[in-house]
Amino acid sequence: MDVADLTPAQARERFRAGERAPTAGWCRGWTQANLIAVPRPLAYELLLFAHRNAQACPVLDVGEPGSYSSALFRGDLRTDLPGYRLYRDGRPVADAGDVVAEWRADLVPFLIGCSFTFEGALLAAGVPVRHLELGTNVPMYRTSVACEPTATLSGPLVVSMRPVPEELVETAAEVSGRYPMVHGAPVHVGDPAAIGIADLARPDFGDPVEVRAGEVPVFWACGVTPQAAVMASGVEFAIGHLPGHMAIMDVRDEDYRETWRGASPYGWTPG
Repeated sequence: MDVADLTPAQARERFRAGERAPTAGWCRGWTQANLIAVPRPLAYELLLFAHRNAQACPVLDVGEPGSYSSALFRGDLRTDLPGYRLYRDGRPVADAGDVVAEWRADLVPFLIGCSFTFEGALLAAGVPVRHLELGTNVPMYRTSVACEPTATLSGPLVVSMRPVPEELVETAAEVSGRYPMVHGAPVHVGDPAAIGIADLARPDFGDPVEVRAGEVPVFWACGVTPQAAVMASGVEFAIGHLPGHMAIMDVRDEDYRETWRGASPYGWTPG
């Protein structure tokens, strides 16, 4: 069965059984999310950090302390993602297929919007998505752009990149801008050095993709940003998803598409 045709429950069952893969292109039409779980004393601080950096950290759902499911994710957050990353004192110490043994009673799980959610809309508008063509993970980069900090959390903006034909950049911005709760419109178009990215061939997370003649690198805010903040801030303990290996939720992509007319918080006007 094509992974695009799986339901969220079917995909989660496969991950629980041990399948490991980036989830771009899985469960067509169903929303994917980034996971970051932090100890309860840090949960308000993370919520404040997300509020101050809403385009990078759009909060879709938050679980109760110690819980491993939520209203929008009816699986098990400890086992039903295809990959996890554990942090201690801000350092990534292990990647794992499940985190049952590491999940603590004081952990508060956050589900953060993911740009995979609008990729189907990009394709429908004729905008190619290179990592889907190649069957690879999306490339993600730390930038030189600092997030707005809180008292204890700070770090760089992380972005994902998709090469877009020059004549389709405006279309890509308009289409993705209709999904503000999953990062919305691009944060940067063009020269990667302008946001501190030295080499597109060496992403910090994910896999590199070719930017071909006539294409422009287009960068969207990325939900790995909270994990970058965990590292930069030396957070005592946290569990995140392995970048690109997302939580597939029980809500549809189109539920996050804005259909009203008016000013957008991300700098464009929906049509």
